[in-house]
Parts: sequence; C-alpha cells; structure tokens
Amino acid sequence: MELRHLRYFIAVAESRSVRAASEQLHVTQPAISRQIQDLEEAIGATLFERTPRGLKLTSAGMAYLAEARDILARVDAANRLAHRIASGVQGRLRVGFVENASWSGLVSSALHAFQQTASDVALELQPMNTPEQLDAIAAERLDGGFCYRFGALPDGFASLPLLEQGVVLAVPEHSATGREGPVDARDLVDVPFIAFPRHVYAAYYDRLISACAQRGLTLDIRQEASTETAILSLVAAGVGAALVNAANRERPPARVRFVDVRDLSVRLPLEFCHLAQHGNAALQRFIDLLAANKNA
Repeated sequence: MELRHLRYFIAVAESRSVRAASEQLHVTQPAISRQIQDLEEAIGATLFERTPRGLKLTSAGMAYLAEARDILARVDAANRLAHRIASGVQGRLRVGFVENASWSGLVSSALHAFQQTASDVALELQPMNTPEQLDAIAAERLDGGFCYRFGALPDGFASLPLLEQGVVLAVPEHSATGREGPVDARDLVDVPFIAFPRHVYAAYYDRLISACAQRGLTLDIRQEASTETAILSLVAAGVGAALVNAANRERPPARVRFVDVRDLSVRLPLEFCHLAQHGNAALQRFIDLLAANKNA
C-alpha cells in the first residue's frame, strides 16, 4: 500500500465519483478504479457500495476515511517539520559561551537576531569556559561555542573568527593603583594579585604570565578563583588586583575600577567553534548569521 492509494480513496469518497476524482487528481478513471480495487483487496474489506446514484461508503469505508485523512494529515505535518528542520528554522541549537563575551556587541546582537528569525529553534545557552566548551563540542553535548582560543583547534573542528579583546587591570575602588590614569607593568610589582588556577585554561594562563614576564612583572598571586566573576568579586572585596578580559568594562562590578596597562598586550581572539562536519541546519543558519553580522 502506498500513500497514493489513500489519496485516491479520499478523493473518490469525498466526490462519490471516480470521474470527479479523476478530474480533480488528473489521473485516468481506470487507474483510480484499479487503485481502489487494490486497496480493498489489501485491507480485505469493501469500502464502497456501487449504487445507481454513484458510490457510497460502506461502514468500513466511513471508518477508513477518518483514519486515512488522519494519516495524510500526519504525513503532511511530518513533511513540513522535516523541511523546517532542514531549513534551520526549527529544531535545537546548543551553544556554549564565555559569559563576558555575551554582554554586548556582536555576540548578543547575533543571539537576538537568531531568536527573531528562527523563533521555533530551541536555543539552549550554556555558560562555560573555553576548554569546557571544546570538550562538550567534541562529545556533541554542544553544537558550537563562543571561545577565546589559543593554539590549534582539536582535529575535526572549525571556527569563525569574530573579534579580539585584550586585558585590563581590575583594582579595588579604594586602591591607589591607577588613580592617576594608565600604569606600566613594572608599577604592579608589589601589588597582590588574584588569578585563576593554571588547570582552568593552561594555554591562556601561560600566555598571560609570559606577557607579564616580558615586561618585568612577576605576578604576586595571593588568591585563585576559577571564573572571572569570582575573581572580580574578590577584587571588589579588596583582596587584590586582577588582569581580566577587557570585555568586563561593559558590565563593571560595584567597587571595582578598571585601569589600562600601557605596555601589556595580551590578545584574546574570540571565535565561534564547532565541528567541521555536522548535520544541524540550525547551526549552519547561526554560523551564516554570525558571518553576516561580523562583516556588516
């Protein structure tokens, strides 16, 4: 049995005429009659009574008509759903992000635009640091993520470069450091620092420590915290200073000041990372949107 059997049956049942169904479907009358006979043989029941006034549904035929309509409606709905998913306007998209990357600019604009243009895609946003995101993407727990990348990507990955951030010095509001404006790295030799443990993101940690050392600064790390949010809360409490992503300027914590370090430059390249081979049309739609916004 094929779907055309159901379509022919419904057309005949609704018009009560093979001739009318033939005109409606643009199929010859003998072909329709043959398909109806095949259908009746397949299910082992007579669906129509042949009367002088035309065809009349039997009780079995009336019951079969309701089910046939439901089957075709569900097939049509399945077809529409598959088309929408294949077009990237329906489905699920799981995206990781480093929190400070999403506070303004390209990332927040892209997320907003995607929700406006693909409102039927279930967008799941998960805050994670970069190594956690890369692990989750590799394990297919995430479809992609906004990562600050250092070094080569794992095999099988691809990325879209978006923008570059830098670092800035965060100090307690009452601190004398930077009160008169930008400072040099050597001015921070005796300043107590808060940093994250090296195991959180070894590549970035090593890059930061090396850049400081090149400017004659060995960080006096008194406290460690695993996220910049926690680090900045310790700065606000007066525990020490910290070198943090300059994106934090967009959302400055209370009791924290940001100070430029004139001679210290650490590039923080933000990229959208994902598996090179994927079958998620919603992900591809999001990547295309990011690329368009980036070049706008």
